[in-house]
Amino acid sequence: MVRPCGLLTEQHKPVPLKSVDVELEVRDHVATVVSTLNYENKEDKPLEAVFVFPLPGDAAVCHFSAKLGETEIIAEVKEKQKAREEYDDALSSGQKAFLLEESLQSPDIFTMSVGCLPPGESALIRLEYVTELKEQADDGLRFCLPAVLNPRYEPQGSGGSGSGSVQVTSCPASLVPYTLSFSAQVSSPRPVSKIESNCSLDPLQYLNSEQTKATVKLAAGHKFDRDVELLIYYKDAHQPTAVVEMGKASEEPGTLMSDPVVMLSLYPEFPEAVMSSIASCGEFVCLLDRSGSMGCPMSQTKNAQTRISSARDTLLLLLKSLPMGCYFNIYSFGSSFQHIFPKSVEYNQKTMEEALQKVGEMQADLGGTEILMPLKHIYSQPCIPNQPRQVFVFTDGEVGNTKQVIDLVKKNSNAHRCFSFGIGEGASSALVNGLAKEGGGHAQFITGTDRLQPKVMQSLRYALQPAVGDVSVTWDLPKKVSHAVVSPPIRSIFQGQRSLIYARLSGKIPKDGEGSVTVKYSLAGQPSLNKLQFSLKPAEDTGLTIHRLAALAQIRQLEMEERESTGRQDDSVKKKVVELSVQSGVSSAFTAFIAVHKGDGEAIQGPLVRRMVPVPRLRMCSSTVAYGACAPMARTACAMPMMAQTIPKQKKLRGCKPVGDSVLRPKGCAMDTYDCLEDSPPPMARMGRLTDRMMMVENASMPSQPPMDPLLQLVSLQKASGCWDLDQALAAALGKTREEVEKPRPASVSQEVWATILSLIWLHGFKMDTQDEWGLLAMKAVSWLRAQNASCVDECVAAGNALLGCQVQKGALGI
Repeated sequence: MVRPCGLLTEQHKPVPLKSVDVELEVRDHVATVVSTLNYENKEDKPLEAVFVFPLPGDAAVCHFSAKLGETEIIAEVKEKQKAREEYDDALSSGQKAFLLEESLQSPDIFTMSVGCLPPGESALIRLEYVTELKEQADDGLRFCLPAVLNPRYEPQGSGGSGSGSVQVTSCPASLVPYTLSFSAQVSSPRPVSKIESNCSLDPLQYLNSEQTKATVKLAAGHKFDRDVELLIYYKDAHQPTAVVEMGKASEEPGTLMSDPVVMLSLYPEFPEAVMSSIASCGEFVCLLDRSGSMGCPMSQTKNAQTRISSARDTLLLLLKSLPMGCYFNIYSFGSSFQHIFPKSVEYNQKTMEEALQKVGEMQADLGGTEILMPLKHIYSQPCIPNQPRQVFVFTDGEVGNTKQVIDLVKKNSNAHRCFSFGIGEGASSALVNGLAKEGGGHAQFITGTDRLQPKVMQSLRYALQPAVGDVSVTWDLPKKVSHAVVSPPIRSIFQGQRSLIYARLSGKIPKDGEGSVTVKYSLAGQPSLNKLQFSLKPAEDTGLTIHRLAALAQIRQLEMEERESTGRQDDSVKKKVVELSVQSGVSSAFTAFIAVHKGDGEAIQGPLVRRMVPVPRLRMCSSTVAYGACAPMARTACAMPMMAQTIPKQKKLRGCKPVGDSVLRPKGCAMDTYDCLEDSPPPMARMGRLTDRMMMVENASMPSQPPMDPLLQLVSLQKASGCWDLDQALAAALGKTREEVEKPRPASVSQEVWATILSLIWLHGFKMDTQDEWGLLAMKAVSWLRAQNASCVDECVAAGNALLGCQVQKGALGI
């Protein structure tokens, strides 16, 4: 979505990011990522380098170090304000230091400050994090290396400070002055069937005959101009597993990092009788992003469909697939929000037609990305008895109040399930995953040439599964072995979807001991259970990966408790977060990584030139954004590299001390606490609004969309009940004339039955490659046919095959 830039001075002298090297190690569904960034200062003055970069929202950052010249310094985790003060003291003393902070507003944004970078010296920055890989609709495990960070839209009155800004420029992707090398090594107890990517890869290489280990690299010549996405597929993926990891003997006894930790991966299987039926009730509420950036193309390919157009097509499929008897409504949002109906209405032909007409008129014309207010309005509506609420959120944007939005979803989690979809490059993983996690639903990402429709229909299948209730977990462990679960309790279960449990083990673990875990729940009113038997033998060569993921799970849970306790005179929860973060070496919202080289530095006798964060311009649309900012971390648009800008003394930052021709930050002053510069361009806090307004202007002049896809043309004609009418429009969709489709109809068969059978034959005969998109609406059509008790079905199928030139068997149709 954006075009990143290297380090540039205001005189356009490069301080380039020379290279980015990323090594990915995947063990089953857990990834360890090591990124090494190589910078060099080619100026004649010492630099303080400050940049903002994205990471996956559920990443546990566990190591940060820098090699400055010949000196390597390794960071420690400390309370955030203390770390800031230590960093500023070090700079004032002329010492080399660096600081890494997680944003208070969103856990997928980090800011790093490196100083002092002497003239002619290089900085080799090493970052390591671990993360769980999420399952996609097709059972692939998704890894995303974020390359871009989109403008964060800060809603009015959300509490963000009006930060100052300095003017910077952007550069096209073809001029990015650095390279990316990326390699991945994958291992699993099960064979690796394939690895796919949105970027060009070298051929997959297997490292053993069982094909359980494989390696792959990005093809030569790749530029870091987009998110790098890998989809990893295993054979027999839905296998429950357990990994026991020993603790660190040097840690304080009785703590998380000293005791063994077990990670359980469960794949509940529902009875076939339950899965073969589809719920006929529910309240389905769609929340569609209509900000200006939704007018961008879905991919960089020629004539790619716009995001808003793809969303409209998806809503068509979704509306046609809803069961009769349910309730629904559609909201859309930008700077303001709209809804088609004042409250959710019963699904029938009239309400469906009205909704489809309104959906067809929707454009990317509502401005910014203020998602909080429409969510509040949805939750303010009373739930409909016996109609479980399911919320579908479609967005390509990022917001500055991510945690506030997620907290709202959690607060209402007992009254709904939330399914979220991140559309396009750079969609916030913290927002999209957080909505689904706290809302008990499922998250999906759509990038590159991915189609939105099959992923949404997969989530609709999950939503139509019977709701699981009364979930409980029981443990059976050897005598003198106890457990303490450190991950949040399981609140939602879907057929074939992984559920994770982290637990700390204590006591004397037998050498060849075994344990078991049983998950019990109520499904369609009937008690059900799934059991996993596992060995307590510790895994080899895992380091502390499982411990760090368990620590992150506990940290995020405590952070949410701390936000819920805002206003109380009690900081005990915050203290627990800091203690656990420091002990585990995993970053949190209240801690920071700090490293200081205790050398013989001298006090700075001149300007320490500050190099600020760039504002890349949008790359998917032709609109160009040319303003930058020293802005709050949660609202900054940037890529990993920076744009450079010396802050002149006469444009003084309030509370900051001028030194020579530049400015030093006061002790304890964070990057996100600067006040506005005088005579500055529009602040970054308004960047999202500016970007979306420019895109709205561009969208108004965009060429008209191509003719409707034949599949969507046929689907658009289906009635809410599931049947089709035999008319000219249907004949055209089938590629025939009205006379041609009417003539072979058996005399005893109604026009609707004949039209519906023809439509099903056409779908099975010509569109089997997209069955995951139309499967639900076809099931609804079959249910309608069965209710008609129509005669001559065999004759109809034979005549329909002859007419359409197909050979579809009656059994394949399900009738």
